[in-house]
Amino acid sequence: MPDLNALLWPKTIAVLGASPDATIIRGRIIKILASRPFPGTLYPISRSHDEVLGLKAYKAVGDTPEKIDLAVLVIPAANVPDALEECGASGVKAALIISSGFAEEASETGPAQQQLLQETAKRYDMAVIGPNSEGFTNALLPFAATFSPAMDDPDTPLIPDYRTSGFVGVTGQSGGIGYSFFDRGRPKEIPFSYVVTTGNEACLSGLDFVDYMLDEGRTDIFALFMEDVKDPAMLPVVAEKALRAGKPIVLTKVGRSAAGIRAAASHTGALAGSHTAYEAMFEKYGIIQANDIEELVDITMGFSHWGDRLPKGKRVGIVTGSGGGGGWMADCCAAAGLEVPELDAATRATIDKHLPAYGTSQNPVDGTAGAIRQVGYSTFAEMVAGSSAVDSVIVVTSARNPAGFVHEKETFYRVAKDSDKPIFFCSYTLPRGASVEFVNKAGFPLFTNKRNCARTMAEMAQYRAFREDFLKAPSITTKPLESPTGVGNGITAATGPLCEYEAKPLLAAYGIPVTKDHLAGSAAEAADAARTIGGPVVLKVQSPDILHKTEAGAVALGIETPEAAEAAYAALLDKARAYKADADIRGVLVQPMAPKGQEIILGVNRDDAFGPIMMVGLGGVYVEVMKDVAFAPAPLTAAEAQRALRRLKGFKLLEGVRGEPAADIDALIDVMVRLSRFAADWSDEVREIDLNPVLVHPKGQGVSIVDALIVPETA
Repeated sequence: MPDLNALLWPKTIAVLGASPDATIIRGRIIKILASRPFPGTLYPISRSHDEVLGLKAYKAVGDTPEKIDLAVLVIPAANVPDALEECGASGVKAALIISSGFAEEASETGPAQQQLLQETAKRYDMAVIGPNSEGFTNALLPFAATFSPAMDDPDTPLIPDYRTSGFVGVTGQSGGIGYSFFDRGRPKEIPFSYVVTTGNEACLSGLDFVDYMLDEGRTDIFALFMEDVKDPAMLPVVAEKALRAGKPIVLTKVGRSAAGIRAAASHTGALAGSHTAYEAMFEKYGIIQANDIEELVDITMGFSHWGDRLPKGKRVGIVTGSGGGGGWMADCCAAAGLEVPELDAATRATIDKHLPAYGTSQNPVDGTAGAIRQVGYSTFAEMVAGSSAVDSVIVVTSARNPAGFVHEKETFYRVAKDSDKPIFFCSYTLPRGASVEFVNKAGFPLFTNKRNCARTMAEMAQYRAFREDFLKAPSITTKPLESPTGVGNGITAATGPLCEYEAKPLLAAYGIPVTKDHLAGSAAEAADAARTIGGPVVLKVQSPDILHKTEAGAVALGIETPEAAEAAYAALLDKARAYKADADIRGVLVQPMAPKGQEIILGVNRDDAFGPIMMVGLGGVYVEVMKDVAFAPAPLTAAEAQRALRRLKGFKLLEGVRGEPAADIDALIDVMVRLSRFAADWSDEVREIDLNPVLVHPKGQGVSIVDALIVPETA
């Protein structure tokens, strides 16, 4: 692995292509670099100028009096491979390639040029960002090697001088969006450690930098803009490391739509991949997805202030001087999944001593403008936080005039320091800069968007609960699984999809409960099978060419007698041949008619990036019309299977509604875990698995796998 310290903490920087003209990128970069108090030495490299911004310029990187740690390349794309080779030969340890015109271009030369960069970086073990990058910033050193206008103001420190914790690290494949996080976040007094825009990620990816920051230990929250993942195996490794360390990842991932995928590909040469698989990975590791820039910045702001004191639950107390503002915030909290409970009697009695008759202490606490002026927002917040009925507090205020806070300065600081429950401030008016600094300096985040404020509190509570569950040993509802032998031959020998009669024995080897079925090759055998089973039976044509048997009329339900089974056999074959005359018919499966149950669909599809992804959904109309499904990467623990089930909109149907008994959820979880293990064990050999439907019977009565299909890679 190349030395990222030389890249992020250089002592010497050379800018290849430096220009004194600040109206062009080559000039803007060196101007921004020179405008910050970089403690090292800056060397312009230029064939056209002897001096740039008062600094002596050199003709080549090898001419500088010191060895260069970091080379910034702002030269035509055609010259970049030779320049990078020269840097490597001169002992340069790291390079930032701003130049574009590589794999993001729809041409043969661009990708070939990028391949040359990769080969050179590998040969010299250089840490290389880009190409097509907007640069990066180390606010801790500090320096900014970028042409982003977000870094144009040298009079504003990169980090608020009073912030010593809660640092946010940014990585973005898009330079503009990556720096927009800083541009939106710095006015909110968020302390950033790094902003790294990775461009095409020819050599180093955003996850490489997250991994570095985790090991370095100076960054507490990660804000990511992601177009794809170049090394899919790295995502779970880095995500789990962050989760175990208690350092949340908040990101936006593009590529949900066809247009988004095209945009990602044209921008960085990325393959956006299956968004469903990405979302399943994010769910597995507690990664928080934001919908826009402001939401992402606000979520990181909440964690930045209160990451060491996350809410223990989703019950929130609201303090306001505006009844309307409090009610609106209560609605936003409910929409975010938070509870706004009535406060306990003792807390209400304490608050009521300070309220006029037209105020209320029930929650939201409407302190009224007069009581707020006399008592102070922070004192009311402290009283509400003291209630056993809430886990956090949101103060709805007007931060237009900082004078309203100044008179309670000491209390502001003390409450933020002493509270073991997070307290947010949310202004319904646009705050003045002095108010933003005052509230943040005291220790509170100041929101201006009610929805984001509520969602941030909800995400913080959920992250704490998720991480606590993750760090516990997984709850085991199944017996320990052992990889059975003999399954592989049944998969690899197949030349087409495995029909139900072929698939079920393989699943049974993993402890998945299947019915005792009989494959009949004649009408007489079907009658004998029905006689052996007894009671009503089901007959199904078995053919790899007829996967949707119901559509072909190739299923007969509720057959009561052997004679009826004999007649049904002939009728089913006629329907199957009418549906597909040349179908390879292997016989007719005879099986017991399953008792009624809640219909579930279980499926597995192998994603090219992340391997097998399990789907669970409520069957029938729920999956066909409402698309009520959830996804999770295989293999699953019992806890992960349960979380996937709980994400279903219709989960309460499994718990029992309107007098219906609760379903055997534990048995369903057991099947999900075992099926996911099967899929993970044979991920290279199996492309798709479909169990549809799975009938979940009342609690204690298990499940019935009504139909099963396995599609091998060889099919």
